[in-house]
Amino acid sequence: MTEIEEKMEKETSIRNVFVTSLIAGGAAGMFVDIALFPLDTLKTRLQSAEGFLKTGGFTGLYKGIFPVIVGSAPTSALFFLTYEEIKTIMQPRISPNYSTALHMGAATVAEMVACLLRVPVEVMKQRKQAQIRDKKSYNLRILYRGYWSTVLRDAPFSIVQFPLWEYFKKSYSFHFEREIYPVESAICGAIAGGISAAVTTPLDVAKTRIMLSNRKLLSSELRLLNVLHDVYLQNGFRGLFAGFGPRIMWITLGGFIFFGVYEEAKVLTRTIFPMLK
Repeated sequence: MTEIEEKMEKETSIRNVFVTSLIAGGAAGMFVDIALFPLDTLKTRLQSAEGFLKTGGFTGLYKGIFPVIVGSAPTSALFFLTYEEIKTIMQPRISPNYSTALHMGAATVAEMVACLLRVPVEVMKQRKQAQIRDKKSYNLRILYRGYWSTVLRDAPFSIVQFPLWEYFKKSYSFHFEREIYPVESAICGAIAGGISAAVTTPLDVAKTRIMLSNRKLLSSELRLLNVLHDVYLQNGFRGLFAGFGPRIMWITLGGFIFFGVYEEAKVLTRTIFPMLK
């Protein structure tokens, strides 16, 4: 194979990853977020400083769904575009011994990029879920309130989840000596998601409190460690794990659906567009 042919093959591979990630990632994200939205609402209300009942209890569980319908697909697509592109470009350049580090790094960068879309959607969604009635329109400062707390929640989550998912898939394929099926990948994703959700719940509590906070609070009062400290003083260790049950259930089910739909969508995309194989 000539140097020109190798270059063309690499460019085709990157383009194929781009298209399949765009379609599969967007479909998976939207499907999960809409299907499991009530669980997310319950988790948000349990983590709210106002308390579960004051923010709506079990009523209006689909409040805030509109921003999710609009923003879910592009956010998930953006994450997988970044994650898969980094893997595609870097894997030939590094030793297989460093694949875990590559997955962790790719997931971290992908989360930072995806949060540029995810955070405004989350702010609007959670304030509606908690029935916070904003009289003034949203501005950039409000829409990006909680950006770094979201990154600091999602990056550790993905650093745990994606290497675990990749490891479980690789181990499964090695054990059965065949390619893993989408439903098996979904099970791996559910287990990885549940573990990741458990260890990052305190960060999720802090992120929720920041996004639901009063407009008048100073930025120093909304720092992650300060919020975690306040939650601990008010509610003890239990407060740091508010919404633990719905979060674990939401992300475990979500992981199964998300990675299952993602893998199926990749197969379907390549079936509909044979040139992407």
